[in-house]
Amino acid sequence: MKEVTRWYSDRIKQEVTVVRWGHFGVPVLLFPTAGGDAEEIERFHLVRVIQPLIDAGRVKIYSVDSVAGRTILEGNNSRHCAWMLNQYQNFIRFEMVPAIRMDCKDPEMEVIVAGASIGAFNSLAILARFPDVFRAAICMSGTYDMDRFLPGETSEDYYYSSPLHFLPNLAGETLDRLRKRFVLLASGEGRAENIGESWRVARLLGEKGVPNRVDSWGAEWHHDWPTWRNMMPKYLEELVPATQPAG
Repeated sequence: MKEVTRWYSDRIKQEVTVVRWGHFGVPVLLFPTAGGDAEEIERFHLVRVIQPLIDAGRVKIYSVDSVAGRTILEGNNSRHCAWMLNQYQNFIRFEMVPAIRMDCKDPEMEVIVAGASIGAFNSLAILARFPDVFRAAICMSGTYDMDRFLPGETSEDYYYSSPLHFLPNLAGETLDRLRKRFVLLASGEGRAENIGESWRVARLLGEKGVPNRVDSWGAEWHHDWPTWRNMMPKYLEELVPATQPAG
């Protein structure tokens, strides 16, 4: 079952497309890569490889346009890109999550986030920033250091949207909740992969007492969709047991 919806968001000042696959199960918000739209994961057959989990009612998959990633790729100035990163994350928390919970008919449903490349950055940032509503992050072939895209940016928007910046100072209730969550950092070591970014994040999370794991898939796995099509079903099988109740 596939459903496509669109709405205008005042937070990001544009219309956004949201797609859902499935009718029952644990909600998984799967981010596109940097410039992708909400249906990118279907075109590149990521939905196909997790279809057995969808058909079994174990997961419902949601995806949404990569609005902030597109803004960066379009070459906008770094201050505007940082603003959009912050706004996009707030859009996810305060518009997407309520929509997912309404669709699941559960006002307290927790969401798994996942994605590859910039989608992994989004997954890590969203979980670390809002651990009250997200339960785990599957981060594949992550690109986490946004300084190379936004050189010299120092705004508050950037600080609060970049986990490499805000995590070292995280404390209080948000950190307490984050310590009850889980971050899975998977990466190949082949073409265009940089597993060092995953290890950097793992060390930072470990220093804050946040459960995490780095999985190296080795040199034969590259920064590309075949890698992610192999990773995604494996990790959903791990995080969503067949007997788990869902909405």
